[in-house]
Amino acid sequence: MNLRRDVFQAIADPTRRAILLLLASQSMTAGAIAANFDTARPTVSKHLHILTACELLRQEQQGREMYYHLNPSKMREIADFLEPFRQFWDARFNTLEQVMKAYRLKS
Repeated sequence: MNLRRDVFQAIADPTRRAILLLLASQSMTAGAIAANFDTARPTVSKHLHILTACELLRQEQQGREMYYHLNPSKMREIADFLEPFRQFWDARFNTLEQVMKAYRLKS
């Protein structure tokens, strides 16, 4: 499987997830992104390339700078895939909460 195209392999890396979190609130240049990490800038650039190749990020040239933006539609695909799992766990936690409340009432 090609890592550059597989969204779930791309987000499996903690550094790439951190980059996505950084870009969730604002667009940034590669240098500004790299300043948030204790790794070499070429390493961050590789992560940006992977995230861009699988369309989680978009690039936009502004003057001499390249800005990276989160791609909301691709993030939505991930959220849509995960939704059934969230519903499953919400139901489990709600059941656990009901059992805990019933236990407290009996105590």
